[in-house]
Amino acid sequence: MTRLLFLCSRNQWRSPTAEAVYQNDPRVEVRSAGVSASAKRRVTEKLLLWADQVLVMEHEHKQRLREQFPDLFHDLRVEVLDIPDDYPFMDPELVALIRQRVEPLLG
Repeated sequence: MTRLLFLCSRNQWRSPTAEAVYQNDPRVEVRSAGVSASAKRRVTEKLLLWADQVLVMEHEHKQRLREQFPDLFHDLRVEVLDIPDDYPFMDPELVALIRQRVEPLLG
């Protein structure tokens, strides 16, 4: 089973939505966090080591990971989903975008 870690800025809308979308999917284990100091649940080294794949919403999030975890970053499998911060939690458009971007990675 693949372990997916979804990251956005504050772990408020995008990454928790992605976690909820894939929570009961038998193909994956999922968790979510944020890269910002004000995140509800901040990304940690332990979470990054747990993940098989780290799925970030924007290129900026990947850059923040590189800065915050320089010793660990080169070992991470990070994919940028390119999902803007334009949607509230569980917005149907956000859910559709998440599925559209994540499904090809699960192939």
